[in-house]
Amino acid sequence: MRHMVVSVAGLGPSESRAMPSAESSGIRFGRVESVFPAVTCVAQASFRTASVPRCHGMVSNGFFDRVLRRPSFWEQSSGLVHGKRIWQDARDSGSTVGIYFWQQSLGESADYIVSPAPIHKHGGGMIMGNYTKPPEAAAAAESVCGTFPLHRYWGPLASSRIGRDVVRTVRCLVKTYARQDFVFVYLPTLDYDLQRFGPDDRRCAASVAEAESQIMDLKRIAEECGADFTVFGDYSITTACSGALMPNLCLREAGLFNVRMVRGMAYPDFYESRAFAMADHEIAHVYLRDKSDTGAVVDCFRKSGLYSDVSVNDGECDWGAASAGDVLITARQGSWCDYRWWTSRREEPDFASHVDIHNKPGYDPCELFFDRWSFPPSTCRNPSRIRGTHGRKCDVAFASTAIGAGVRSLVEAASELGKLFNRHTESRGRPSGMSEAN
Repeated sequence: MRHMVVSVAGLGPSESRAMPSAESSGIRFGRVESVFPAVTCVAQASFRTASVPRCHGMVSNGFFDRVLRRPSFWEQSSGLVHGKRIWQDARDSGSTVGIYFWQQSLGESADYIVSPAPIHKHGGGMIMGNYTKPPEAAAAAESVCGTFPLHRYWGPLASSRIGRDVVRTVRCLVKTYARQDFVFVYLPTLDYDLQRFGPDDRRCAASVAEAESQIMDLKRIAEECGADFTVFGDYSITTACSGALMPNLCLREAGLFNVRMVRGMAYPDFYESRAFAMADHEIAHVYLRDKSDTGAVVDCFRKSGLYSDVSVNDGECDWGAASAGDVLITARQGSWCDYRWWTSRREEPDFASHVDIHNKPGYDPCELFFDRWSFPPSTCRNPSRIRGTHGRKCDVAFASTAIGAGVRSLVEAASELGKLFNRHTESRGRPSGMSEAN
């Protein structure tokens, strides 16, 4: 291995300052500017292409299909991320690439891939499992690590301990498939408790300590292989002290968002709605059926006084890809954007009480809690329980044994790494691979 890159959800400057053991082990954290919107899929797409959303097309953790008239979240096809990868020239010259748990990695230009991919059974229930490339890597990992516990990856049972399973999987497959020149790893460890309780809550200290341990384990794997090591946060989580905003309720009350009533439940009517806000943490992309409604939508949000920024997609801004909304709204500091368009429990669609990250028309952090009073068990529907959020531009933690302290942003850091990968290839010729890890 020549280089390992680790993306850590929610690793901001304050979290990195609480990792003294990492610092003493040689991980010298600095701070760099995130991308915007500061959410996982955007950050990872920006890093692997060293470009902004306007260029690579990943505008949030989801997108709205204007042809099918429906939103979709957490799709995993690498085809959603446009642009040349920072490792591509090196791989074309014979280097090998491993990608472990990064978003939009299926079909990626890589030699080894692991990504959560459960099978949803027709009659209900789920078969736990990961997608792997090569396919036999699944059996190799399971023989050493057991079945990957996807119930800890997201939902009410999500736990910082899931990072241990990520590390074990990476160690196993780096040993099994020894010739991996560039390895990319995603650690979701900090994401859960920092959103549940807020980054300043004492209950988050255990998650920060867990993340520090996992980062150090990965660095040791890199050192065993004689590789350089880079770690960065994809966003910083801030305290959500002012509650949730409901942009779709605002649009519904303004006559711009339509619902379809089914047995008293209010389901979205994306075919007739003039505007829809695809909410994702602190931001929401607002898609219009007709751009003549732009002024009305902008006025709707600006007059509410609840949003720190309401911007029109002019195609020139960094977030202004073709897949982006016509308007982008950012919640005021301390608030976040909730996808809901109802206030009465009677109007609540049936999907509201379930973990359904791919089909819900917006990100729902309430899935991190059980409903205390429901039977059979369901997820929480009380947005006030969420105490941490992200999405606005922020500073994140960054450390690298290969890049100096001069980089100012994640995109710049990715560009420097891409140059380094190519220099490896130019200086050594066709790579000979690495020795098997101990």
